[in-house]
Amino acid sequence: MSTSATIPKRHTRIEDIQALVIGTLIIALGVNFFTQAGLLTGGTAGMAFLLQYTTSLTFGEAFFLVNIPFYLLAMKYMGWEFTLKTFSAVFCVSLFSDLTPRFISLNSIEPIYAALAGGFLMGVGFLMLFRHNASLGGINILARYIAEKYGISFGKFQMAVDCTIVTLSIFVVDIYLIAISIIGAIALNIILAVNHKPGRYMGNI
Repeated sequence: MSTSATIPKRHTRIEDIQALVIGTLIIALGVNFFTQAGLLTGGTAGMAFLLQYTTSLTFGEAFFLVNIPFYLLAMKYMGWEFTLKTFSAVFCVSLFSDLTPRFISLNSIEPIYAALAGGFLMGVGFLMLFRHNASLGGINILARYIAEKYGISFGKFQMAVDCTIVTLSIFVVDIYLIAISIIGAIALNIILAVNHKPGRYMGNI
């Protein structure tokens, strides 16, 4: 067998850009499903939702701000390329999340549907970013580092953290919506646990 057949090809810059734009657009749509239903999620996105619900900040503004401290971890362990792609992805999600309501109107959405569909959408968007050496910062950076350094399942670690953050939101969101938010966190992380496994995908270098 030819050696070249087993060597994974690097993504081109155009492929990286299209994945970043499409992935963040998909995530932004999922974010708006959650926002309309009053749901939460975990990680820095969960922190941004809490700030959105308790302050005058939009989700996009809050999400951009809470991610700033995590870039130091990214630079130290993941390198400049990963950090720059992550910064770009965070910026795009922040922008698209605030712009999406200008293009679509979600006057009513069933919370359980919002949790499942929004969770799956965000999971697919995250997966696109991860496969192009980017993330959405925060807990994603820590989870990716742990997965690559110690072989701990990215999805399982992220799911545990996300469910913890959502549960701690009891003082801000109705308990019924928190329970549904946990369903959304599980839906998101099922996508990652099933599809984000070292060695399964060979085009992410």
